[in-house]
Amino acid sequence: MSKIVHLSSVHPPFDTRIFVKECRTYREAGFEVGLVVPYPQDEVVDGVFVRAITKQPNRWKRFTRTIPQLYRRAVAEKAAIYHFHDPELIPVGLLLKLRGARVIYDVHEDVPRQILIKNWIPKWARKGVSFAVELAERVAMQFFDGIVAATPTIARRFPPHKTIVVQNYPLLEEFVDQQGQPPAQREPIVAYVGAINVERGIREMVKAMEQLSPHLNARLVLAGEFSENDDTDDLLQSPGWKSVELLGWSSRQQVRHLLSRARVGLVTLHPTETYVVSNPVKLYEYMAAGMPVVASDFPMWRDIVTTADCGLLVDPLNSTEIARAITWLLEHPQEAEAMGKRGREAVLERFNWQPEGNRLVDFVSHFIATNPRCSSGAQRIAETLSAA
Repeated sequence: MSKIVHLSSVHPPFDTRIFVKECRTYREAGFEVGLVVPYPQDEVVDGVFVRAITKQPNRWKRFTRTIPQLYRRAVAEKAAIYHFHDPELIPVGLLLKLRGARVIYDVHEDVPRQILIKNWIPKWARKGVSFAVELAERVAMQFFDGIVAATPTIARRFPPHKTIVVQNYPLLEEFVDQQGQPPAQREPIVAYVGAINVERGIREMVKAMEQLSPHLNARLVLAGEFSENDDTDDLLQSPGWKSVELLGWSSRQQVRHLLSRARVGLVTLHPTETYVVSNPVKLYEYMAAGMPVVASDFPMWRDIVTTADCGLLVDPLNSTEIARAITWLLEHPQEAEAMGKRGREAVLERFNWQPEGNRLVDFVSHFIATNPRCSSGAQRIAETLSAA
């Protein structure tokens, strides 16, 4: 049985894309599957062996302690394939290639563009850091065996002959069989799932709740955590916050429970260069749960929402538009329920994980079927660096 080991120094141990979808998909396909990740102890979960590394309190300690520890634990596994998920692990991927392993880089986001809006990086340094990360990816991609891109836009940055798109669509069994009450009979809950920060629209969401009529008795439930170094403390004192319930980080079961009770799903990310071409899983999870969506009016999202006729599009920077869309959906429960049903049907027919997982297994099986040449990685790296 061939062994595939996933590596992450940043993501939570049971991240939806990494563990719930990819690790389990590999396991169901018959591979031996492991995960090296910050976690309290080694254990086996759902047939996947988890190898624990120490979670550090800040980025500096993560770079200087977590990553070297992750590399040592990865080497000890002697896997046929290493599948890593964070750009900061590119050096680890290269070192594993030097040891003759097959290495796959899973690119969840357009990191060079995301860096341009990272608050923890000084504004004067963002362009330089973005350029350095993009250069590192371009050099490293020459040596890695495969690139798994989360969206077609991300995939275009990498060599087509070694890149596949595996979109982060929902697992049907998570939502389709657990729809809860019909949306028209649910509580007036407006749900948001995911990381919470300014660029993802938290200020406009809270401001929109402030503008809703009291007779709607609506509340915004947030299943996620605030991003580091995002100055949003003043939101806690704003009038709209009285209508907000913050759940914090939520397990998959908690997310399913929330979406089975909610009547509207919000995905009003700001029109940054990254988000305009993103493909947020929360959009499809709302659809899978049978609820209408209020989504940013981006060209790609417009095509999805209008084709499925599953929600309303808004200017994400305009809290009044968001409030009007929420109000309309809550005041027209039958029409909203019909939108939710159409969205769920679209997920059943097209936007679900099964074909994505099959594509991933086929892609990886190619590397298992071909014998790695243990010395070739070192030779190619040496030749490229000498020519640079």
